[in-house]
Amino acid sequence: MNYLKYTQYVYLVFGGYFIYDGVTKLNDPASGNFWLSFMIAGLAIFMFFFRRKFAKKFEDRNKNS
Repeated sequence: MNYLKYTQYVYLVFGGYFIYDGVTKLNDPASGNFWLSFMIAGLAIFMFFFRRKFAKKFEDRNKNS
């Protein structure tokens, strides 16, 4: 269960990738929809903070038990 502490950082990696993808699509007008990349990046960053808060809550609950 120790690996769950580190899986939340995968969301930051995905967020960084999709921000990079969105910027490259933004600079190239012939590319596809760049807004989708930015929305996925925002969702990934939100999931990072959500998972971090949930893990902290779970850890505190285990310490109190």
